[in-house]
Amino acid sequence: MKKVALTVAVLALGLAACESKTADAVENTSVENAVEADAAAADNAVDNALDDAGNAVENSGNALENTAEATDNAASNEVNEVQ
Repeated sequence: MKKVALTVAVLALGLAACESKTADAVENTSVENAVEADAAAADNAVDNALDDAGNAVENSGNALENTAEATDNAASNEVNEVQ
């Protein structure tokens, strides 16, 4: 009977230890998932920022080109008016 009681006690302690480790594993998995989600969000934010910067540069180039054309047109119109 003592062997049975001792075996049951050891098994109970073993199960308690496993339960704690299982809870830790679940918590660690949750932390890992949160880290992966944060990393993915940061990656998307960087991609979006780079896209926005590229668009701003392209828009600035277009504005500069439009300004140059407007200046050229104004100069041509002035020459035509003088003649």
